[in-house]
Amino acid sequence: MNNTIDILWATLTARRDNPQPGSYTAQLLAAGEDEIVKKVGEEAVEVILAAKGQGSQRLVEESADLVYHLLVLLLSHNLTWEDVLAELARRHTPSPPAGR
Repeated sequence: MNNTIDILWATLTARRDNPQPGSYTAQLLAAGEDEIVKKVGEEAVEVILAAKGQGSQRLVEESADLVYHLLVLLLSHNLTWEDVLAELARRHTPSPPAGR
């Protein structure tokens, strides 16, 4: 996992396990799945809008927001970024030739 993702994941996990007053992550996790998926959807739309004419920097910023909210969603389902990476690796693994 990328070091930045590792650090962010550790922070998210800490906020889940030891909620801090004023922590957006703790508030989002406490609000539950409906609120988390709503935020993932909002951020996905913002990524699309940024890609369609708001410039590269805005696209990067909105992509970062989307990844953050996606990580919160994964955490709320007891999944990890490694689970996503493993699935990507599985999909990338070439299939054996037919007939073998």
